[in-house]
Amino acid sequence: MEKDNKLSYDDALAKAEAIIRELEGASALSMEVYRKKASEARQYLAICREQIAKIETEMELEHED
Repeated sequence: MEKDNKLSYDDALAKAEAIIRELEGASALSMEVYRKKASEARQYLAICREQIAKIETEMELEHED
């Protein structure tokens, strides 16, 4: 997955949660497949964290005014 910062928070979170559910329900994944899917989920979660940080910064700036 190429990191797509244009995803909304909700879409990125939904994609990460879907991957996590898939990993939790999988009974026989190779370590390589597991690693790739876990990495993809981390990328979606990074998008969520970036968007939260951006909102926090905006709120702090508004509060300073």
